[in-house]
Amino acid sequence: MEFKRKAAFPEKIAREMIAFANTKGGIVLIGIGDDGTIPGLKHPEDDFHVMENALKKVRPSLLHHVTLIPISSTRSVIQYEIPESTRKPHYIFMGGKIKESFVRVDDKSIKASRELREIVRRRQRMKNIRFHYGEHEKFLMEYLDQKKVITLKEFANLCGLNKLYASRKLILLVLANVLNIIPHENGDLYAVKVS
Repeated sequence: MEFKRKAAFPEKIAREMIAFANTKGGIVLIGIGDDGTIPGLKHPEDDFHVMENALKKVRPSLLHHVTLIPISSTRSVIQYEIPESTRKPHYIFMGGKIKESFVRVDDKSIKASRELREIVRRRQRMKNIRFHYGEHEKFLMEYLDQKKVITLKEFANLCGLNKLYASRKLILLVLANVLNIIPHENGDLYAVKVS
């Protein structure tokens, strides 16, 4: 759940909605302060209009259910319920062709890495995933047995792989349920998946 006092920064709120849709779903309430106070909105139609314009920048279109909750005769709260999407990943276009995607981690929405976006996209059409267990995969599993987590950069450097090739290996291992990806603002972490 995410609280916003008003829709002053609609693209930022749209990012939160994208993060919910790309993860497990959630609710955004506009008219409630971060501290839990409920001042409501005097003119909710203005905030609704601003949000609908921001959501036009999201691709694919974001499924959301809007409810207007009156809290007094002059004030209301807007509730946006965002289910987990079946069309993820969702992006917001930020000026021209630049697009960004977000995921929810605990109580934060963070920018999704290229690897995480690829994993989210490919999980939508998951079939049996095959990978070759070679020297790099063996090294990785031994490393994770000792250190518990690794970044893409560390894996590429330690194995002498270019970043793209290392990225592909890690993506395949996550899709094959061998590794977990742990999204992080400073670079995703990879760990052995525990049954």
